[in-house]
Amino acid sequence: MYKKYFLLFLIGMVSLTELHAQKVKAINLPNFDYKPLHFGFLLGLNKADFIIHPNPNLAGLDSVYILESTPQTGFNLGIVSNLRIAEYVDLRFIPALAFSTRNLEYTFKSTKGDITRKKAVESTFIQFPLDLKLKSARYNNFRAYLVVGGKYTIDIASQKDVNSNLVVDAIVKLRKNDVYYTMGVGFDFYQKYFKFSPELKFCFGVRNLLVKDNNVFANSIDKLTSKIIDISFTFE
Repeated sequence: MYKKYFLLFLIGMVSLTELHAQKVKAINLPNFDYKPLHFGFLLGLNKADFIIHPNPNLAGLDSVYILESTPQTGFNLGIVSNLRIAEYVDLRFIPALAFSTRNLEYTFKSTKGDITRKKAVESTFIQFPLDLKLKSARYNNFRAYLVVGGKYTIDIASQKDVNSNLVVDAIVKLRKNDVYYTMGVGFDFYQKYFKFSPELKFCFGVRNLLVKDNNVFANSIDKLTSKIIDISFTFE
């Protein structure tokens, strides 16, 4: 899945770069990258998913024999703070609000055939990412870059503290806090009045998010970690 997103993003950016290069007539914002600090905003999409480590005894748990995660598309809003620390290196802090949904699908055996139950896990993340931006040399009104770093997130929609006895249907509870390591690629396009930057980033959660609860949906999982693909557009 990651290769597909990366190839599509790369093909789109190469096409956009060629089109942009054909239109270049003057150098836009020639002193932009010499500012010690600048700001902007971010709009983006996310594709959130889980990495599932099933319970080793899954086959003996209430006839559950298939356990899968299906990603859904959400969106991000953020504020860009960029600190220049060297000619080709920036430090970026982009606090953001992200809305995501992930589905856990359980397939049960029964006398009437397979039955699939879907559990939607909705999250609203407050994100605090810190990245190093490693830039190429600028060519006309274009440059490429890599980003590496990490982020801390708080899921304000987490149902971790919900009393299961008060819920009609069983829910899958997740912890509120997570830590990710991130890596990505992007391209800077210098316009007349601002810099536009599309970026593709892969985020991998470190913590086991699952809150153990006494129901088949939680008991079927040994460990649950998060993975997210972000496609962002920054305006600086």
